Amino acid sequence: MSRAFSPIIREKLSTVEFDYLVPIPLSPQRLYERGFNQSAALIHEAGFTVTELLHRIHSEKQSKKSRFDRIHFHQVFQPLNLHIENKKIILIDDIYTTGSTLYHAAKVLKAGGAASVCSLTLARG
Repeated sequence: MSRAFSPIIREKLSTVEFDYLVPIPLSPQRLYERGFNQSAALIHEAGFTVTELLHRIHSEKQSKKSRFDRIHFHQVFQPLNLHIENKKIILIDDIYTTGSTLYHAAKVLKAGGAASVCSLTLARG
């Protein structure tokens, strides 16, 4: 699927300036179950470099949560020890449902000194 969307992603990203493309991370358990990170695959297939800046703490799958629970979940991201001061970051995710995942990821990156954090998602659920 990431190959099918790569021309669209390439086109969209060619119109903006950024320092890092950051996939929304999966928890180690979820990555083991799935075998790949779909957000990282989208970046890679579009011909860009994946930059891992976040670690995700394992929690229940988003798809199993209610809308209320998705909106009100606690922080599940931790920063990796990288220097991001004054960097422009674009978060990449496959599906935007409530925006909570992107909000929490952006909050961690902004707290770490990022100049700006934007996002690109494939679909809105």
